[in-house]
Amino acid sequence: MKRRDFVTTMAAGAAALGCGRAAPIGRGADTFKLHYAPHFGMFKHHAGDDLVDQILFASDQGFTAWEDNGMKGRSIETQNAIAAAMERRGMKMGVFVAHSIAWREPNLASGNADKRAQFLSDITESVEVAKRVNATWMTVVPGHVDLRLDMGYQTAYVVETLKQASAILEPHGLVMVLEPLNPWNHPGLFLTKMAQGYEICQAVGSPACKILDDLYHQQITEGNLIPNIDRAWDEIGYFQIGDNPGRKEPTTGEINYLNIFKHIHSKGFTGILGMEHGNMHPGKEGEQRLIDAYRAVDSF
Repeated sequence: MKRRDFVTTMAAGAAALGCGRAAPIGRGADTFKLHYAPHFGMFKHHAGDDLVDQILFASDQGFTAWEDNGMKGRSIETQNAIAAAMERRGMKMGVFVAHSIAWREPNLASGNADKRAQFLSDITESVEVAKRVNATWMTVVPGHVDLRLDMGYQTAYVVETLKQASAILEPHGLVMVLEPLNPWNHPGLFLTKMAQGYEICQAVGSPACKILDDLYHQQITEGNLIPNIDRAWDEIGYFQIGDNPGRKEPTTGEINYLNIFKHIHSKGFTGILGMEHGNMHPGKEGEQRLIDAYRAVDSF
């Protein structure tokens, strides 16, 4: 499942939110060792279409975070209701997509002043969304390469834009996380590898600019997952999960998530790992198998 599909699905009209809810019940299961973050639709067969009910169901299963790529496109009323439910359960809010992503044309890498201004405007708008939903992290994808420019110039343009965006985010304690995407599912994008993300974040030099290490994408692009985690550790602010092939839950593909999560936990990571993947199996049975898979890979 591609990021564009996630964004479209999650941003498509918020379901009606229930009102007059009773006081929240306690979690029905032990919490996980790491802050894995499901997304809307992942547990809809158990919890129904109501967004708050889906969050509460996840909390009852022991999940302590939530992720919503399409949060920025939701109504203020919906954002407030989601934030209130998560606060009641002590859950952390994960990333949302901070800006309009240029999938097929040069954007930040082009050095175009108008495109830079639009990106910075999107970041400014995202500050208010982040405050409303108690989020710290927001996803940034620098967009397509500019085939007319040397990579050195493109990198310099991206770094300068991100420095200006960091100046917007820093006063609020917010962090944009740059996501390298694999070139097979997303051909032609500027940012693809961990080392490239590390180089950019080092050049920007701000706590407001970090890497989103999507382990699904990086398994496809370059593998070497744990060594790259270690080398880029100081610049990693967020993880996302998906097994390969198929982009489904851990244990359904080739990635040894038990060892990876054990390693991340051993390094003292207290941030969020977004479950940006589909369910391998349909219906309630598939949802339960997904929960069981996370129990298995969290059993270190």
